[in-house]
Amino acid sequence: MTQRKAIFVTGGASGIGRAIAVRFGRAGWFVGLGDLDEPGMAATEDLLPGGFSFAHRFDVRDRAAWDQALDGFATAAGGRIDVVANNAGIPLGGALIENSPEEIERCLDINLKGVLFGAQAAYPWLKRTAPGSCLLNTASAAGIYGTPGASVYSATKFGVRAITESLDAEWAADGIEVRSLMPGFIDTPLLDHAPNRAANENIRARVTEAGLEITPVEDVGEAAWRAVHGKRLHTPVGKTAFQLRFAARWMPERLRRQVRSSNRPLGK
Repeated sequence: MTQRKAIFVTGGASGIGRAIAVRFGRAGWFVGLGDLDEPGMAATEDLLPGGFSFAHRFDVRDRAAWDQALDGFATAAGGRIDVVANNAGIPLGGALIENSPEEIERCLDINLKGVLFGAQAAYPWLKRTAPGSCLLNTASAAGIYGTPGASVYSATKFGVRAITESLDAEWAADGIEVRSLMPGFIDTPLLDHAPNRAANENIRARVTEAGLEITPVEDVGEAAWRAVHGKRLHTPVGKTAFQLRFAARWMPERLRRQVRSSNRPLGK
């Protein structure tokens, strides 16, 4: 096996995935990218050290495609995978009754099924490089406490949190670390999308109107590095995430009242 460590990142064409890829790439890791956006992956590769990256177009909802992607990456990386970053995800906001069945199914499939399939596919590779290998799941501040206008999205991110906690115990004997990131509102292209098909205002406008902070995407890359190399199971990123975690633990009834009086989401 090569001595250069290797990380495979889904959703690596932009945003958080790109930030994670760049952070690890600049530390000398071999970086693999998975996404449907080929031009975006090429743009990410341009930010990485030459010759030490791999890109594969695939859909995280396709279980067989996961095996093909990781097999190809492992071959390119010299036979090893040290970290798989289960990062691919999509937003979905608005009142539940406004969300179409198609929107709900797509969010559940990408954000939840994609993470489960990624964990299954990653396991044999991470077991080979254990101890010290890691499955890194991107959850969200929306996985700390459910907020109005984000019921489906929150459900998926609570699910990612549960997967992380379950596999942390399930894979402990194999020496595989399992971690999650819990970002608040991060400055990525996703903020410029409408929360759902029926909305005529993008997420960034709603966050700004609510007076919530938007965290630089580079902060998530640094948080990912700390998560992989540290002991904390869940790593909050940004002021919103830290405030939600604190309030959910120490002031749950006050948080409940605050959320009930608000029509704006507080999570990612």
